[in-house]
Amino acid sequence: MNPKKIKIKAKKSHPIISKRRLIQAIIGGVMFYIIHYFDISLWYVLILGTITGLVFGKVFCRWMCPLGFIMEVFMNMNPEEKFKQTYQYHKLGCPIAWVSGFLNKISIFGINFNQNDCTHCGLCDTACYISTLNKDFSLHKQEKKNPATQLSCSKCLLCVEACPQNSLKYEFRKLKL
Repeated sequence: MNPKKIKIKAKKSHPIISKRRLIQAIIGGVMFYIIHYFDISLWYVLILGTITGLVFGKVFCRWMCPLGFIMEVFMNMNPEEKFKQTYQYHKLGCPIAWVSGFLNKISIFGINFNQNDCTHCGLCDTACYISTLNKDFSLHKQEKKNPATQLSCSKCLLCVEACPQNSLKYEFRKLKL
């Protein structure tokens, strides 16, 4: 018996994904300042979260939210509980998370999977907090539920960054006819 050899390409870290926390801090800080300085109603923030959810999916929590940034900083203090805390906050934490999470299935942008390039190494599932906590989900196993379309997926894109074959890409959603 010859075990299947897997060729894994060396991959550079994606420049945007690797700077997600910095981007979140800047956008979140600016949003907090604008909301506070101009006394903007949180209803407008909910509308902004809904619009970004329609276009990009549930990106608000992990890329724009000031509270999400603060929670991530505190969650790094206890790495053993990080996945559970992230899952709970980005699933149950706020109304913007609920609305934009429901839009993950229909958003214009999404995480696309190219099965032809995949070696099924499982690194994407190891990076994904949803598939790590629930074995019914997988990004590369077709018989399992796709975590990228679920309410709790916050589009941190760690799965995309972890894939050595570039089988996962965050791009215009491919329509299945």
